[in-house]
Amino acid sequence: MRFKFLLFTFICTVALNAGNYYIIKSSKNSVDATVKKIEKSAKEKGLSVFGIFDHKANAKKADMNIMDAKVITIGSAKMGTRILRRDPKAGIELPVRVFVYKDYDDHVKIEYLNPREFENRFDLKGCGVIPMMDKVLNEITDKASK
Repeated sequence: MRFKFLLFTFICTVALNAGNYYIIKSSKNSVDATVKKIEKSAKEKGLSVFGIFDHKANAKKADMNIMDAKVITIGSAKMGTRILRRDPKAGIELPVRVFVYKDYDDHVKIEYLNPREFENRFDLKGCGVIPMMDKVLNEITDKASK
């Protein structure tokens, strides 16, 4: 009985926190248009665009098909370096990846790791870059969703 209670508590805790790991927004645009808007906004804010990965095109190379799905990697050497100086392990999440995809209901979504989660996963409590990263990603993705 105690095991079932502990398992139930664990599952509820994971479920409640799962919504905090990623930020998900809806886009009124196609996947391609949304990615282009993210790229443009990122560059306007002085960020680097390191690459765009097309999951659908890669699936076609394997003679498979999926819904439209792309990942755009963006970042700032200034922000990234400050984060890495505090905790080099954070490099596993840098540059930031923004996933733009069409879901099973044919809606376009924008998804990325919540920058506040960096503080939980790495030794970055009180790192001034995190609120800045949160603000910039929010502005870029909001603009791309319209």
